[in-house]
Amino acid sequence: MSTAPKISSPEPVYARLVKRTVEACEIAREGAAIAAEGIATGSMSRLNSIRQCEKQLDAIDAEIDSGVTSTIAQVTEEEARQLLACMKVVIGLERIGDLLLSFASSAQAAGSRLDSEDSRELTQMATLLEKMLADVGHSFSQRDVKKAIGVLRADAEMDRLRNLIFMRHIENPENMARHASLQVIFMTQSLERAGDHAKNLAEEVCHFVSGRSVRHLLLTYDKPIEQMFIDWFRHKDDKAH
Repeated sequence: MSTAPKISSPEPVYARLVKRTVEACEIAREGAAIAAEGIATGSMSRLNSIRQCEKQLDAIDAEIDSGVTSTIAQVTEEEARQLLACMKVVIGLERIGDLLLSFASSAQAAGSRLDSEDSRELTQMATLLEKMLADVGHSFSQRDVKKAIGVLRADAEMDRLRNLIFMRHIENPENMARHASLQVIFMTQSLERAGDHAKNLAEEVCHFVSGRSVRHLLLTYDKPIEQMFIDWFRHKDDKAH
């Protein structure tokens, strides 16, 4: 006796939109990783790959905007809150994609004129942004508030690195000759603003998951961001080996 093949039910639109938002986080993280790799290795051609990441984020942004608009009235109140969070998160990620593309353009304009100190600190900023975006994606998909808190704290390190580069190129207290200062400042601004967007996304996750204010949540977790960053580097090195 033959039986008809079982036809799997299509994935609910709500679930697909959440899944696509998590994918957007990974695409943005990949863009930051490419930025870090390009500067660290001096391979400016590698930065061309960021354009594809930016295009993918634009496409997901349009998809989420359309999908949420047509779906939000058909889901539960809790699902509607997550769909609104999806929309806010993807808007932020799309802006981060634009900033990474701007970073890549400035880096390619600077080319070999970047000195080692600038390259090192810009690599640190891009690597930190990569970690922040990885944690945003994890915190959103797993509803992990602790990961989101780590993103909020990481923004202070991003600001510290920005200040070091700005002081060197704008104030220049040693009166040393600096190369490609305009491009370096543009690159630094792009990464710092991308970090601000990642911080905003973490705040959105905190509110969506817990319903509590960020200030209240920060009192709950007291592990220094420096230690969080060191732990993440160790974990990344372990995976590489």
